[in-house]
Order: sequence, then structure tokens, then C-alpha cells
Amino acid sequence: MRLRIVTPLSVVVDETHVAALRAEDASGSFGILPGHADFLTSLSFSVVSWRRADSVRRYCAVRRGVLSVTGGADIAVATREAVASDDLEALDQTVLARFREQADSERVERVSATRLQLLAIRQIMRLLRPERRGV
Repeated sequence: MRLRIVTPLSVVVDETHVAALRAEDASGSFGILPGHADFLTSLSFSVVSWRRADSVRRYCAVRRGVLSVTGGADIAVATREAVASDDLEALDQTVLARFREQADSERVERVSATRLQLLAIRQIMRLLRPERRGV
């Protein structure tokens, strides 16, 4: 099988001769073997792992994403951010923790931006009230 893991800025992994792959979505962990049916799922913060035909294991931490299997031989992962490594411990402890922290930070920023927008809308509504037009 061929595996491609891409971000908006780069191709992180492009490997052929992938014998098996494991990933994780909202329903849990799953595996892909050659000849798998066409498949599309949304990945969570997780580590995608695969075994090459020469039995070497590889890993890639992904910050959410979409995984698709086409024709039982092509696996594609599109994600915001990905870090590939041969060291599972490093990915699991440092990279996934960083991804989660960044997601929490983005969530706080989104809430702040929404509050600011609501405040602006309230101010506009206050100024547009009929009793204010004659002033």
C-alpha cells in the first residue's frame, strides 16, 4: 500500500510498501490492511502507526485530520499538523501534549473573539433602537 500524510505546507510521509496501518478515530482504534474497502474517517489527536513490508515500524503524530483509503492500496491522511518519527515514546509524550495545548489555546482565543463580536452587536443594537434615532 502507499501512505501519504500531508499538511497544508508539506508532505510529511510518502511511503510505498506499507504492509499494515493503525489509526484512531472517535470510535476507537482501527487497522488497515491491503485490499481494505474504500474508507473515510475523521481522526482524533493520535499517533498513526504503520509497518512497512521490511517489518520496520514508523509513527506519525497527527493533529486531527481526515484519513481515506482508496482502491485498497492508497491511504491518504490530510491534517493540520503532523510529526513523523521512529520513536513512539517521544511522539506520545511531547508532540501529542503540544497539539492538545495548542488546541486548548485556540479554543480560548475563539471564545474571546466570539465575546468581542457579541459585545459589538449589542452596542450596534443599542444604537439602532428607535428611541435613540431622534437624538
